[in-house]
Amino acid sequence: MPVRKYRRETSEISCCLKYIIFSCNVLFWSAGLCVLAVGIWAWNEKDMFSNLTRLTFIALDPAFVLICLGTVTFIIGFTGSVGALRENTCLLSMYAIFLSVLLILEIGLGTLVFILKDKGWIKDQATEGLRAFIIHYREDPDQQNLIDWIQEDWLQCCGIEGPKDWDSNNYFNCSSGAVGSREACGVPFSCCKRRPHELIKNKQCGYDVRKEGYSIEISKIIYEKGCVQAGEEWVERNLLTISTISIFMIFMEILGICFAQNLRADIYAQKSKWH
Repeated sequence: MPVRKYRRETSEISCCLKYIIFSCNVLFWSAGLCVLAVGIWAWNEKDMFSNLTRLTFIALDPAFVLICLGTVTFIIGFTGSVGALRENTCLLSMYAIFLSVLLILEIGLGTLVFILKDKGWIKDQATEGLRAFIIHYREDPDQQNLIDWIQEDWLQCCGIEGPKDWDSNNYFNCSSGAVGSREACGVPFSCCKRRPHELIKNKQCGYDVRKEGYSIEISKIIYEKGCVQAGEEWVERNLLTISTISIFMIFMEILGICFAQNLRADIYAQKSKWH
């Protein structure tokens, strides 16, 4: 009598796929947690939690942006890493949904920017944002540090269209000299050009530079180009880099969705053998 042979099912959940998803998302989880902690710490330092009346300009608050960014990154990293490690199809499904929503938003934003780039809408939004930063320059240290970084380190610019825009700030307005402001008719130090071999920047370098009859040529001391124009020029110079990074991010998100769906399929296939 011939011996009947049974083939044993050897298919398993891909450990390689499982731990790729886990490892990558642990990094996102950790990064998101750090960013979230920094944002909460910054809000706590400014006593925002006990003074909710200061939330008027929350959309322009760098700490709030960090909190939102950290929260989103933390949630995505958590669902991806724990879902993969525990082989939890529910968490993996949430992870794929979060990535899909993020992908749709990014593509939608990119399309919107492409459509509106020649209609002035983006420029108008940038102008309004910078104007709010200038008006409230002394009211929020985070916003102050942000616009100082934009003017001094990133774009090397001053104001929206030029140094005269700082007249809309109460401290730098030329009329504020009547109430004793030493910064009247001046600009922040971040508008000043860094001198060769200058290790410590003079914080008073922008004093009086917009006063009539100022004795030194202004162009040698401060940046005269506005930040909107400088920003447009920076985007044009770095368009290829921006496009490459955007495409890479979209590719990684699509890859994450595919990996999560494949792992879910493997898990369901294994569970079907239990019955």
